[in-house]
Amino acid sequence: MSGALELIPHACGLCVVDIQQKLAESMPEKVLKGTLRNWLNWIEAARVLGMPAVVSEQFPKGLGRTLPVVAESVLRLPRERVLLFDKLTFSCGAVPAFGQWITATGRNQWIVIGMEAHVSIYQTARAMVASGQVVHVPRDAVIARTMANWETGLRLIEEAGALVTSTEAAVFDLLKRAGTEEFSQLSRVVK
Repeated sequence: MSGALELIPHACGLCVVDIQQKLAESMPEKVLKGTLRNWLNWIEAARVLGMPAVVSEQFPKGLGRTLPVVAESVLRLPRERVLLFDKLTFSCGAVPAFGQWITATGRNQWIVIGMEAHVSIYQTARAMVASGQVVHVPRDAVIARTMANWETGLRLIEEAGALVTSTEAAVFDLLKRAGTEEFSQLSRVVK
């Protein structure tokens, strides 16, 4: 099992879940600010490492669209490597287009980031693990309105079979070594 936990750039993708305006307004401001930095770092890592990205919006009519700064960052990714979709279910895994796209990428490792840890992140991670994906959830790149729900979400995510990690640990696992152009680009933003 330890080999399956090692992140490999050509096997890995990024899943950005429900980072939306009205949800963001209900988050603790200080926590949101730190988490936003990590969300942007992950999108930049996907760009630098050539990882595909899938971006969901939960009921955008009621919760608003993806935060503008996040949406702008996603727009810098190659269009052919990005799937954007709306959903009503909490789990991305309940949306057929999501599963089809995940399969079509040929990637079997996924970094899952976004809102909220105990609802959409947990249910998406659980569905992805159940479908055979290796899922890593950076604890500093998921958020919930309360600390109790964030902690509950992380515990449930681990119990579902995903690995709870951190942004820095996972990015450096993807990089493997210093001295590369990718290391130079990402080490500046992650630290």
